[in-house]
Amino acid sequence: MANNNSMIRDLTLAPLGKVKLDWVKSHMPLLNNIEEQFRSELPFKGLKVSICLHLEAKTGYLAQVIQAGGGEVAVCGSNPLSTQDDVVAALVESGITAYAWHNATDEEYHLHMNRALDFGPNAIIDDGGDLVSLLHGERSGQLKEIIGGCEETTTGIVRLKALEKSGLLRFPMMAVNDAYCKYLFDNRYGTGQSVWDGINRTTNLVVAGKTVVVIGYGWCGKGVAMRAKGLGAKVIITEIDPIKAIEAYMDGFEVMTMPEAAKQGDFFVTVTGNRDVIANEHFDVMKNGALMCNAGHFDIEINKSDLTARAVKIREVRKNIDEYEMKDGRKLYLIAEGRLVNLAAGDGHPVEVMDLTFALQALSLKHIVQNGRLLKAEVHSVPIEIDRNVAYLRLESLGIHIDQLTKEQENYLSSWTD
Repeated sequence: MANNNSMIRDLTLAPLGKVKLDWVKSHMPLLNNIEEQFRSELPFKGLKVSICLHLEAKTGYLAQVIQAGGGEVAVCGSNPLSTQDDVVAALVESGITAYAWHNATDEEYHLHMNRALDFGPNAIIDDGGDLVSLLHGERSGQLKEIIGGCEETTTGIVRLKALEKSGLLRFPMMAVNDAYCKYLFDNRYGTGQSVWDGINRTTNLVVAGKTVVVIGYGWCGKGVAMRAKGLGAKVIITEIDPIKAIEAYMDGFEVMTMPEAAKQGDFFVTVTGNRDVIANEHFDVMKNGALMCNAGHFDIEINKSDLTARAVKIREVRKNIDEYEMKDGRKLYLIAEGRLVNLAAGDGHPVEVMDLTFALQALSLKHIVQNGRLLKAEVHSVPIEIDRNVAYLRLESLGIHIDQLTKEQENYLSSWTD
């Protein structure tokens, strides 16, 4: 049935995808543990789950874990360039319905998301709020069928909270991105490493001695800046939040406005979740040879329309690098069309990091389907018990043991007297 209903590039690629899935499974002990638990409990039995995430091997294994829990699963991509056709084929061969292929057009991309909702889900896992937006817009007739869902990204949480504030959110969503085990490790260490993996493999240029401008100093920006510093770069941070700006300064980085930083950067990495953080006035003062990339969810952080309008010539000079020649002869470079550089030009976050994140996703989805009808249609925090459980599972997988409070210590901490 999955094969008959899917929209994919080539089913014969499945053996290659299975090799990738086998690799990540061997490095994701938390999901191994949860898969075994789900096979016994079948928390998703009788339910359909649609997942909109970056379709590479780590996500593929999450989908298979949900399937092991008794759910019927459909997947679609959350970025046209991050889908890996061999992994998608392997998922279909394992009985998961898929609507995705690499380098889909905008029309195909939105068709695939709509087909994932045609699947008739009772619960969703979303990335950037794409499925939620469709369900609260043109697909509102399906709202009554949705128990709830989980959101993966900062951008998605922002959109969900805006929807909630307007009084329009119609089912509960778990803010997985805001869990400690997500932003402390995935956003910081995962993004930090995977962004530079993508940049380095795509450009093949040295980072040491160059100036890196990181636009945005949230948890993802902290990771990108930390790794740039480790590679020997001089790092400049631009921010709109005064508290984060002081934090960046005290972490040892230069802090300045974007118009100032635009003149100095060799590499620019946007990590804000907002639009047009690199735009017309910045392109006008950038150095010849400046390289730009985006690590936010949508390809709107670098204004490609402004960049194109200023260019007299555009050409691809290396796979995933477009050269924009300005009227004065300067050449500016854009990596991966301004899409997520760590996935569009790389393999995404390290496997062990995503093991933490997807353990949170799997357990949060279980929480939603078991409690969703009792929860208000709001954005909900991941229960601390789930967060701590995932952390303990990770420590256990590493063979690390930590201390426990004695009864006397617990009593002392809960008392207002000595």
